[in-house]
Amino acid sequence: MSEPSEWQRRIEGEWHGRPSLFDPTGAWQGFEDIRRSSVFEDGVVTYSMDGGLEGGGPLAGRFKVGAPFAFGVTDAGADRHYTGPDFYGSGRPYGSFVDARYYGPGWQVGLNTWNQTIGDTQVYSSLLFQGPAVAGCFNGLYTRDPAQVGDWLRAETANGPVPYILPTKAAGAYAGACELFGADGKPRGGVQITVELEPIDLLRTRHHVTWTGDLERRHVVDVRRDGFRSFFEGPDAWGNAQAYGRASFPRLHLTDGARVEGREFMMDAAPGMGAGTAMAVVYEVFDGNLLSAVLYGVLTWSSS
Repeated sequence: MSEPSEWQRRIEGEWHGRPSLFDPTGAWQGFEDIRRSSVFEDGVVTYSMDGGLEGGGPLAGRFKVGAPFAFGVTDAGADRHYTGPDFYGSGRPYGSFVDARYYGPGWQVGLNTWNQTIGDTQVYSSLLFQGPAVAGCFNGLYTRDPAQVGDWLRAETANGPVPYILPTKAAGAYAGACELFGADGKPRGGVQITVELEPIDLLRTRHHVTWTGDLERRHVVDVRRDGFRSFFEGPDAWGNAQAYGRASFPRLHLTDGARVEGREFMMDAAPGMGAGTAMAVVYEVFDGNLLSAVLYGVLTWSSS
């Protein structure tokens, strides 16, 4: 490999963040102060992470380690293979988003990491698994702009524990342009996503979801919130979601047999009685049981 891949070029530099740690139920536990970078040198990519866990509650013993992480990456432009010693597995880039699945011997967990790069910002989450069971979740926003680091980390400290919530009284819509990729990682165009909200009461909202462009879908679903959990209760889709702080992870089964697994991250959520206005979304679409498409972007709120 004589040149870095497109994904490697997108993520060059040192990234700073303070992702929050959540237990399997969605309860906030603490912070992980992290500086991370992946460096291409002499045809080899080396990924490093340095920092430390603050707090952690009953998870502290598992997720506190005594040395920085480092691991090799084989990066030929398609799947990135993580070759240890601190992480083993692979990740597939889809433009400026990567879906990575790997194992960390130090934490003794499997990880499913979704990292969406938006300029100098990364929207990051790692679901942590013991076999098929979720053992916890890290998520947060990273920056590589040195001028922003101080204010960024203070904002992440305040906002990291804030629960994901949508507007409960105001009708309106989240809408935005998303990039569309095939399961092979190749671009397939764009999709305009609109999620119109019709509040029913403080815990229930009817969603009118419309995708137009190079992948077209429409469905209406009633969504009921119960703490960190949400339930999608027809008529056109059924499923549930689990939130860890600002990020909610829905799994929807549509009545035509398609399945959508996603992450909805409220980027500007802050303490107080309100919902955010900028939501970074990633959706993986399955036709039957086969991955067929990946789309992602940022949806912004406007009231009606």
